[in-house]
Amino acid sequence: RRTNCSITGCVGDLNGYCPPNLRVMSDEDGGGGRAVACRSACEAFNSPQYCCSGEYGSPDTCKPSSYSVVFKKACPRAYSYAYDDKSSTFTCGGSPDYTITFCPSPNTR
Repeated sequence: RRTNCSITGCVGDLNGYCPPNLRVMSDEDGGGGRAVACRSACEAFNSPQYCCSGEYGSPDTCKPSSYSVVFKKACPRAYSYAYDDKSSTFTCGGSPDYTITFCPSPNTR
């Protein structure tokens, strides 16, 4: 039974949207140097500005970066940085029964 729930998720291939300096490339034989993962700007640069820490540790000082905007365009309903609450927080009233699906088939939306 759904009780006032919103659906969220992202079915896009984020590796295809990943900025070059955040890409994790395949180094396996035959991998062709393709992107196999995409790091967050926080992980890639370890900077308070991207990690929303230190002087950037509040919603007032931590704003979306050019990197988080790329991901927000690809997946509008997914969290793209630490304080992305207004457009990416979803809850259900009552007694929700959540289903989390990783790697859905292409025709699942």
